[in-house]
Amino acid sequence: ASLKQNYPNPFNPTTTMEFSIDRASYVTLKVFDIAGREEVTVAKGRMTAGEYRYTFDAKDLPGGVYFYRLTVENSSSQTRKLVLLR
Repeated sequence: ASLKQNYPNPFNPTTTMEFSIDRASYVTLKVFDIAGREEVTVAKGRMTAGEYRYTFDAKDLPGGVYFYRLTVENSSSQTRKLVLLR
């Protein structure tokens, strides 16, 4: 699995997140605040191998630094930082 850096970054209020997986797996893509509290689940479910792109709309979140984490079953997770400007 591969999690790309979101773009644009910094952003306001939407950004694009992309990832790819090598085999069919249960996947979650979640956004966390700087304290590690889960804010939003962007994607969740069983997915086939391939590339995926999601638009994340942070209109309900305050500006600041956030992290997004891709977790793939039976694999490691990957985390990247994103910055929401207000």
